[in-house]
Amino acid sequence: MAQFRELVGALRETHDWLQRARSVLPLRESLQLFNPPVQVAWIAKYALAGRHKRDAPSDDPAQRDPDLVGVVLDVVRALGRHYFRLEIDGVENVPAEGPVLLVGNHNGGFVPTDSFFTALAIWDRFGPSRAVHPLGHDFIFYDLTLRRFALRLGVLRAGHDSAQRAFALGGIVLVYPGSDLETFRPWRERDRVVLGGRKGFLQLALRAGVPIVPVVSAGTQEQFVVLTRGDDLGRRLHVHRWVRSNVCPIVLSVPWGVTSGFLPYIPMPAQTTLAFGSPIRWPELSARDAENPVVLDRCYLEVERTMQTMLDQLMEGRRPFLGRRGPAPTTLSPPGP
Repeated sequence: MAQFRELVGALRETHDWLQRARSVLPLRESLQLFNPPVQVAWIAKYALAGRHKRDAPSDDPAQRDPDLVGVVLDVVRALGRHYFRLEIDGVENVPAEGPVLLVGNHNGGFVPTDSFFTALAIWDRFGPSRAVHPLGHDFIFYDLTLRRFALRLGVLRAGHDSAQRAFALGGIVLVYPGSDLETFRPWRERDRVVLGGRKGFLQLALRAGVPIVPVVSAGTQEQFVVLTRGDDLGRRLHVHRWVRSNVCPIVLSVPWGVTSGFLPYIPMPAQTTLAFGSPIRWPELSARDAENPVVLDRCYLEVERTMQTMLDQLMEGRRPFLGRRGPAPTTLSPPGP
C-alpha cells in the first residue's frame, strides 16, 4: 500500500510539473531547445557567421524568469538525486544577500551540468529570489530562441558589463576563468584546476568590491572522456576564428563514440560532488589595484591554490564514476517554506 501511495504521489508531482512546464515554455520552443540536430545547427551557424557575432551588447539580468528556472531545476534536482548521486557541501559559505562572484572549475564541455548544479544548490539554500547569473559563451546568444531561453534562466553573455549589471541588482555571478582550456582538459588531468592564467575575474571582483566564493566539482569531468584537448590542432585549424576556442578537443562520449568535443552529448552517470569554499576577500585592496599586475598575480595564486586544495580533497579516495567510499550522498530536496 505504501508503494502504491508513493507511485500515486510521483504521478501527481509529474502531472503538476508538466502543467507548470507548459505554462512557461511552449511545446514548439521545447522541441527546438532539446533537439540535438538543432543544437548542432546552432553551433554551425555561429561558426559560419563571421566576426560581427562578437559585437553584441551586455544583457539585462532582470529578464530572468524564476518560474522557468524552477521548472528546469526540478529536472536538475531529480537527475542529481537519481542519476548523478549528487552531493553538495559548503553552500552555507555563500553570503545570503548582496553581490557575489562564484569562481568555478569548469567541466563537461558543451553540457554544463556544473553550472546547473551550482544554481540548484543556491536555489535550494536561499530560494528563488537569490538569483544566479552564469556568464555564457557568445554562441548561446547568437540564435534568438536559444538567447531568449538563456536570458530567462539568468544566463548572461560573458563580459564585465553584464556582470556589473547583475551585481547592481545584488545578484550572484558565476564564472569559469579556465573556460575551454579547463573544460576540455584530458582525462588524466581531471583532478587539476586549470584557470589558464586568466585574471579578468579578479579585475571584475576588485572593481566591484565583491567577495569571491570558489566552487569546485568532482565527477563532472567523468561524464565524458576527453582524449586530447587538441591545443596544436586548434592552432592549425584556426578554431578561435570560428568558435572562439583555443582548442579542438577529441572526446569519447555517448552516443557518438569518438568525436569532436563541440557536439552535445548524453552525460554518463558519474557520481558528482559540488563544494563551495569560504569567501575570499581582500579588504586592503581597492578598485585601483585591478590594474596592478603584481597584485593580480598574488590574488590569482591564492584563488588557484584554494581551488586546487578543494579539488584535491574531493578527489582523495575517489573511484572514477563511482565516487568515494563512505556515507550515502546528501538527500536533495526543495527549500522549506
